[in-house]
Amino acid sequence: MTPASIDDFRTLAHRRLPRFLFDYIDGGSYAEETLRANEADLQRLKIRQRVMRDVSGVSLATTLMGQDVTFPVALAPIGLAGLYARRGEVQAARAAQAVGVPFILSSSACCSIEEVAKGAPGPLMLQLYMIKDRGFMEDLLARTAALGVDTLILTVDLIMHSPRRRDVRTSLTGQQGLAARVQRAIEIARHPAWAWDVGVKGRPHTLGNFAARMPDGAGLAQFTAWVARNFDPSITWADLDWLRQHWRGRLVLKGILDPADARDAVDAGAEGIIVSNHGGRQLDGALSSIAALPAVVDAVAGRAEVLMDGGIRSGVDILRALALGASGVLLGRGWAFALAAQGGAGVARMLDLLRHELAVAMALSGQHDTRAVTPDVIVDQSLQAR
Repeated sequence: MTPASIDDFRTLAHRRLPRFLFDYIDGGSYAEETLRANEADLQRLKIRQRVMRDVSGVSLATTLMGQDVTFPVALAPIGLAGLYARRGEVQAARAAQAVGVPFILSSSACCSIEEVAKGAPGPLMLQLYMIKDRGFMEDLLARTAALGVDTLILTVDLIMHSPRRRDVRTSLTGQQGLAARVQRAIEIARHPAWAWDVGVKGRPHTLGNFAARMPDGAGLAQFTAWVARNFDPSITWADLDWLRQHWRGRLVLKGILDPADARDAVDAGAEGIIVSNHGGRQLDGALSSIAALPAVVDAVAGRAEVLMDGGIRSGVDILRALALGASGVLLGRGWAFALAAQGGAGVARMLDLLRHELAVAMALSGQHDTRAVTPDVIVDQSLQAR
């Protein structure tokens, strides 16, 4: 099958990946109510079609988080992406740079920031959590700045892991006895292409950014357990003062849904906000990202850049987010599916598909510039009233 949409890449990823890896990225928390709402609420927004508007010169180019981009999309941070394709973060970063959009490296990536910077020498951003081991944070921030990275994405909605039932059912988490190991081994054996290309040739399977905190020979389970133990539930806005002492670059906060939190974030010095519910993987029952977006945009009142993450599956979805005030969107699952399906080439193809879809949606709705999309593009504004 030649993929023509993110859903097509998802189908190919499902075929190629062991079930525990596919469900890890495809699933959400609890009953996955918010996961489903992220997509469904976007699709409820109907586009106003306009004609005879001379859209021969539609412009998609803009600036996101200080970086010039070909269209208003960035690749969101995805943990463990190196398990979806061989050295997956490097492949995805190269694809993003080739297309001309930002790549945000997860601090929980398999590839370290040094490996990605060497393998994909171009613009790069880093995502980080506030964790208890501040010595580790200080070291990673210094390493990042030394590479010329100037934008830090601080994720603020993962202070502890939410229950992800799919991961328990596939034995990725939960009880880890013999039965769990056998279940995973059977899944790996059922996917020999992945097992050879990623399972064998894609080693080492660690969290590269955390390697300095682990003993020699530590495996992925030890790395992820260390990270989970170090999530800091005690953080407050005052902790951003400590962060600012060790990071002089641009600071963007990811995981904001409430307008009061958005105002506090800007008051604390954030230059950007990403409206996000962690892809429906944290608080189930929370607002969808698109439903939360308008109130956050109003609260920020132009004092910081506002982006949106969650549920984007097409160029039409990107237009919907722009219409409700986002300067751009982040893609998470979309690029993870494409990477698993076809490696870096799949990520580049997926981005090209979305760019073309956005251009067509702009033209057919009478829009000329992604930086000037207005709310009247949307026929039904009911989500803004919630």
